[in-house]
Amino acid sequence: MPTIKFTSNLKRFFPDLSPIEAECVTVKEAVDIIEQNYSGLKDYIVDETGSLRKHVNIFIGNQLIKDRVKLQDAIKAGDEIYVMQALSGG
Repeated sequence: MPTIKFTSNLKRFFPDLSPIEAECVTVKEAVDIIEQNYSGLKDYIVDETGSLRKHVNIFIGNQLIKDRVKLQDAIKAGDEIYVMQALSGG
């Protein structure tokens, strides 16, 4: 079963954030599962069109996803999905 993990900087908005084990076969399904577990977190990850936000990256294992618009990258059993909110500024 895939595991969805988060960077610690998202905990300032969702203090109880912890990894989620869930059946999902695309990144879009993973994002929907994230929303089911942590209401409102989806808004930090995707915009109003469902595309990945500019300052968010999602990795499947050590590979950055390719489809930032429809989130159709495939997820397999045993994959680890990492949701990372990029930091910007200087």
